[in-house]
Amino acid sequence: MTNLILLIVCFAAGLILRWTGRFPENTPAPLNGFIIHVSLPALTLLHVHRLQLDRSIVYPALMAWLLFGLGVLFFAGVGRLARLPRATVGALIMVGALGNTSFVGLPMIEAFYGKELLGVGIIADQLGTFMVLATLGIITATVYSSGEVSARAVLRRILLFPPFQALVIALLLRPFSYPEWLTPVLTKLGDTLTPLALVSVGFQLRLSHLKGTLQPLGLGLFFKLLLAPALLALFFVGLLGAHGQVIQVTIFEAAMAPMITAGIVAVDHDLNPPLVAVMIGIGIPLSFLTLTGWSYLLKVVA
Repeated sequence: MTNLILLIVCFAAGLILRWTGRFPENTPAPLNGFIIHVSLPALTLLHVHRLQLDRSIVYPALMAWLLFGLGVLFFAGVGRLARLPRATVGALIMVGALGNTSFVGLPMIEAFYGKELLGVGIIADQLGTFMVLATLGIITATVYSSGEVSARAVLRRILLFPPFQALVIALLLRPFSYPEWLTPVLTKLGDTLTPLALVSVGFQLRLSHLKGTLQPLGLGLFFKLLLAPALLALFFVGLLGAHGQVIQVTIFEAAMAPMITAGIVAVDHDLNPPLVAVMIGIGIPLSFLTLTGWSYLLKVVA
């Protein structure tokens, strides 16, 4: 409950700060820069370093990769049929194919399934969603923002992406223990991600943006909150015959609202920032309703 209240307060703070004119119009740029260069790398160094790797991680870790693949196919196809601008398709892939499996996902898992299943959410987030963002996500953002598809240019953007650099360092340091002072420092720095990201999103949200974004907004939220988790449920439960609470939580995570950090990366690459803002701003509160429905349905079918 505390996390959800923080989410609402920070989002509202962004709206109020823009409305009162207390902060300049370019406020999201430095906030997003801090998130990408400090907050997200700190979280990566903290959580990836201490992940426990075993067979139980397969389904939760696989979920985000499948979700992103489905999103690329769906939005590229729909974008071509609807003749959507390239930047709009890129924005839809980034925020429609990556879920908020940590800040929204973890408290929702605790609320609907209990603390004992939080580990499933952490695996889905760290080995799934975050790694997809740090690799395929940055490739997608690069390709759709610049049109540059050369392997050299894409590889350069990935290697220079601070969270990816932190991911590599965290994996290399897994055999070693961090000094006692480092963990609390990384925790404090990582804790800045959600408040800053939500203030940034709230600051950029304008209801006037709804006029020009209703079609892609509807497509994005339909895929993220309903279609994608349904397809993954069909795959995991219908085709693979997987059942139990781990599968339920895995699909539940797939049904989360758009990922805030993916939105920050999309905006950093100038992929239709107004659409990104309304996708996140409307998607998060709407997901509270859809997730309730998913929790009951999954207990029946999975």
